[in-house]
Amino acid sequence: MKILATLRARAGEQGMSTSEYAVGTVGACAVGGVLVKVAQSDFFNNFVTGVIQKGLELLPF
Repeated sequence: MKILATLRARAGEQGMSTSEYAVGTVGACAVGGVLVKVAQSDFFNNFVTGVIQKGLELLPF
């Protein structure tokens, strides 16, 4: 009896993991889209270029 009650309780939650994965996937795609937009901006490009140039200036050759 106890096993049957446990199985019934779990059966009602089967779709929960699928919807949680869907929400997580949509959230990850949104964050990825924002990162792509930031990476394509002039500010980010100038920042990365400046960091690389400063790093190269520190090299002894």
